[in-house]
Amino acid sequence: MANIIQAVRGMNDLLPDQTSTWQAVESIIKTTLSEYAYKEIRLPLLEKTTLFSRSIGGATDIVEKEMYTFADRNGDNLTLRPEGTAGCVRAGIENGLFHNQTQRLWYMGPMFRHERPQKGRYRQFYQTGVECFGFDGPDIDCELIALSARIWRKLGLENIKLELNSLGSLESRTAYIKVLTAYLSDNVDELDEDSRRRLKSNPLRVLDSKNPDMQNIIEQAPKLIDNLDSVSQEHFNQLKEMLTSHGIKFFINPRLVRGLDYYSRTVFEWTTDKLGAQGAICAGGRFDSLVEQLGGKQVPAVGFAMGHERIIELVKTAGNSMQSGHLDIYMCLLGGEAKRAGMLLAEKLRDKSLNILAHCGDGSIKSQLKQADKSGAKVALILGEDEVSSDKIIIKPLREKKSQYSVDQKDLFSHLLP
Repeated sequence: MANIIQAVRGMNDLLPDQTSTWQAVESIIKTTLSEYAYKEIRLPLLEKTTLFSRSIGGATDIVEKEMYTFADRNGDNLTLRPEGTAGCVRAGIENGLFHNQTQRLWYMGPMFRHERPQKGRYRQFYQTGVECFGFDGPDIDCELIALSARIWRKLGLENIKLELNSLGSLESRTAYIKVLTAYLSDNVDELDEDSRRRLKSNPLRVLDSKNPDMQNIIEQAPKLIDNLDSVSQEHFNQLKEMLTSHGIKFFINPRLVRGLDYYSRTVFEWTTDKLGAQGAICAGGRFDSLVEQLGGKQVPAVGFAMGHERIIELVKTAGNSMQSGHLDIYMCLLGGEAKRAGMLLAEKLRDKSLNILAHCGDGSIKSQLKQADKSGAKVALILGEDEVSSDKIIIKPLREKKSQYSVDQKDLFSHLLP
């Protein structure tokens, strides 16, 4: 027997019994974005590698260890997108979307990172990204957080905590990094190997360490929020006031720094304790310098990304049943004439926006009705040779305790449609 080819580790199939939940969750996300008048942008899976090294930062784990990068036949260095913000900014600059105009954009699809696969973290994973350009004030930050909070309510998710911080301006953050570096250097003997490496390349990420032995040194570190410039402090104060007026609870987490170099001012995460180590289901913040960094003019920007796998796992953990693509009718067809007539009738029913599954192949009425019940359809329509010759059809309710009955085919629509 030949060896069976399996999927790449960390890149999973989504089977038909899973995709209906995915579609339902994604539909709620899309509907909510439409309610806020956000517009979809579709981005390539492949980008030039320099886009990510320039935007995310060469000293980040993503660029150093996690990107899927290769040279194509022309010798161009390409990367499967590890996140969507950089590609969205590239598209905006390239297509003139930021010239004297504001933008509220969203995208949805797979991202790729070569991480160690574990529950809630995969090498191909799905995200919705939301990005706003041309807005400088804290009102758009508040809108994004309110939008995400509305999605949680629609999904029936509770006890999701909003963690909030400000990284200040690039200038104040640079000054803070010097203070932090001095502190960590004075305590270098207490740092683990990974933190010592980060101390030289990206000191802020030391604050992100989940090593229990590191928590004491992290807790005593200088806080960035105590070193904010006055403009960033006022921006942060206004955001907190707006969130309070919206009834959105938040917790200030002075250790929240986010892992990408392009963030400044507001950063936030929605977290849960229901998913083990992978607790963040949505995260984002401001990236006011990224458009200019990638060759455009200075444009203020803010956004977030939410991970579909973790959200769907949380929906299942909460016991919320979400299905899309309900089936209205299962059509049982017995005999050649019934199959021909039934297939035509099914097309007419679909014209009325009904979802129909017409039985194909052989099978007794007992086996077909068994499949009809398993399909989840509301009713079964039974069409045999006798029904064809008499222009009748049998309606059998599947979800109500009612007996089956026969009607004239010309009256079928009035029995099925409200």
